Amino acid sequence: ASTNQEPLSKKKRTLPGNPDPEAEVIALSPKTLLATNRFICEICNKGFQRDQNLQLHRRGHNLPWKLKQRTNNEVVRKKVYVCPETTCVHHHPSRALGDLTGIKKHFCRKHGEKKWKCEKCSKRYAVQSDWKAHSKICGTREYRCDCGNLFSRYAHN
Repeated sequence: ASTNQEPLSKKKRTLPGNPDPEAEVIALSPKTLLATNRFICEICNKGFQRDQNLQLHRRGHNLPWKLKQRTNNEVVRKKVYVCPETTCVHHHPSRALGDLTGIKKHFCRKHGEKKWKCEKCSKRYAVQSDWKAHSKICGTREYRCDCGNLFSRYAHN
């Protein structure tokens, strides 16, 4: 007799927006989420997205610098990020996203201005990397039906 049970060794993936209940919930403002280069060098005004990168840059100016070091017994609490948009499903801590890049892209895609436009088809994007990926393949994956319509996928029945 066969059973329909999965092998015990197979681990289920955590769904996006379904965080570890022990994680630290971080709520950033839209301004902070959209900010690029928040950490500014006081000598040359060059900006960096992370403090660690600014500290490495400061060495070039012979300024005092300090990299954060973890001690062996330091417990690092996982961080999760909530969307600042109060009406969004990811605003609730139970649906927080697991990394800073993820919440930034989510916020831009769902709630941000679509300022990147494809020159070929005029489709608009809020995230530059989405626009770049689309621009590379735009117009290359088209299938024309006998009826004259264009499709992005070929479905054979």
